[in-house]
Parts: sequence; C-alpha cells; structure tokens
Amino acid sequence: MVTHLMHDGHLACGREGDLPSSKTLNKVKCRNCRNTEVYKQARKDERNASRRAARKAKSGHGSSAWRTAWSERLAAISGPQRLPRGFGEQAYV
Repeated sequence: MVTHLMHDGHLACGREGDLPSSKTLNKVKCRNCRNTEVYKQARKDERNASRRAARKAKSGHGSSAWRTAWSERLAAISGPQRLPRGFGEQAYV
C-alpha cells in the first residue's frame, strides 16, 4: 500500500480522500509526494540536523588539547624556542 506525506493537514501530492499518510519521511512511498518541494525541503532539514548533531558530538572531544600540550611543552624548554604562528603570546623571543 502506498503511504503519502501529510503536511499541514493535506497530502503533499494533492490527492484527496481517506488515504494512508504519515509525517515520517522514511515511510512515504508515493512518488508524487516524494517529488514535491515540501518533501525535499523536509528531507534536507532532517539530514542537515543529523549532520549538525554529528559535528557537535565529534568536536566535543577536545580537538585543541594537543595545542595546549604542545605550547606547554615548548614553554617548559629553556632557551630561545619559539612557538609556531597562531599559538598566541610567546614566553621568550
């Protein structure tokens, strides 16, 4: 059985009647519903939201931890060791 996309109380493909419908995008099987701008935009928003959540989860592990460890290591060494560009203020120049 074909499942249609329900959007704002109407079917996205424009059909009328008591047809099976869903708001879940993965359950929609109607080709006309899948080809509408409403479906494409909802699919894009869902995909972008999941990618955004994955990026936030990925970046939360402390990607700049190596930077602070490296700058502390160079600051502890005596002599004219310099930090590379972009590492902030330097203890000795």
